[in-house]
Amino acid sequence: MTATPDRAPFAETPAASRGRRFPEGPSRTRPAFARDRDRIIHTTAFRRLKEKTQVFVAHEGDHYRTRLTHSLEVAQIARSLAHALKLDVDLAETVALAHDLGHPPFGHAGEDELQARMAGFGGFDHNVQTFRLVTKLERRYPAFEGLNLTWETLEGVIKHNGPVAHRLDEPAWQAIAEYGVKGGWDLRLDSFASLEAQCAAIADDIAYNNHDVDDGVQAGLFTLEHLDEVPLIGPILAGVRADWPGLDDRMVRMEAVRRMIGAMVQDVLAETERRLAQDRIGSVEAVRAAGRILVQFSDAMLADLAVLRAFLFERMYRHYRVNRMRSQARRIIAEMFVLFMAEPEVMPPEWQARAVGDQARTARAVCDYIAGMTDRYAIETHRKLFTLDPVLHL
Repeated sequence: MTATPDRAPFAETPAASRGRRFPEGPSRTRPAFARDRDRIIHTTAFRRLKEKTQVFVAHEGDHYRTRLTHSLEVAQIARSLAHALKLDVDLAETVALAHDLGHPPFGHAGEDELQARMAGFGGFDHNVQTFRLVTKLERRYPAFEGLNLTWETLEGVIKHNGPVAHRLDEPAWQAIAEYGVKGGWDLRLDSFASLEAQCAAIADDIAYNNHDVDDGVQAGLFTLEHLDEVPLIGPILAGVRADWPGLDDRMVRMEAVRRMIGAMVQDVLAETERRLAQDRIGSVEAVRAAGRILVQFSDAMLADLAVLRAFLFERMYRHYRVNRMRSQARRIIAEMFVLFMAEPEVMPPEWQARAVGDQARTARAVCDYIAGMTDRYAIETHRKLFTLDPVLHL
């Protein structure tokens, strides 16, 4: 591939795409990767992200991040990185927008409970669930199941964090192995994904590190003063206060988060350019054959982020208020799962139809139904199923 002033030789291009599993003619208005992005935006799963949690349950406040606002922030950062590296910005944005589609309600608490419940029935993994959604569960087209996304988008969805061939022995990952065998599509699971997908992966890290700081302060789990001695954010807070004496805490927080995002983006660009030059990367194939992730933080930034994550783990992710939410969430999912397994007829008709057969098939239908719920819908459904009052809930 020949480089152009606006595209690097290691960038993916729609014209060179490996295509779609079910061939389709080109769009008059959009390149192939942009078409993938639009299909993702129009899915039911994407709309439901508006009320799926990051750390806080979605109904607790309008200012905390949800999976939807998080995905939009990740997409913005991924596009910025891709633009600076002269990559395909549409592909980077598409993978970013898709990356959280498979998350169940209540964040990691929901995933932990579904993993436990599905241990004997094929397992559960949110990355695999995302893949199943875009290849099977979303039914919007008469000609095929799923969204019929391009090879490059599917590759980025399933291995944006690196090779996954070593995971195919895990029960939850059998769906990925089966897709390649039955579909005749080799997603090259033992190689790295495109640089565009790697941009989406690291944009996820940048976004959640920053918005967890922002949300944690807003929620009162810790204060800006607690962050003063934490690497990266501490010096940035000091710089904001020095530049803007007397600035109120709200504006200090917002300016610090803005600067921290900028610092992390600049660090990634510098380290990525260094690795690309060091490894003499000159093509998309060289990216896949590389022995390491190429879009990455520097060692110094990784060390600072490890301290920040440890702070957030202690002060936020395991705060007693968050633990209470996690406990409630797991009980809601556990109780619904047990009930639906025993009485699948209380699920909506479309899910009853999928729960026909052995226990494993029933469990998968129950899991898919619960995984697709928003926080609010899960809470309301649980209330209708388990709350006894004079009015029968239908």
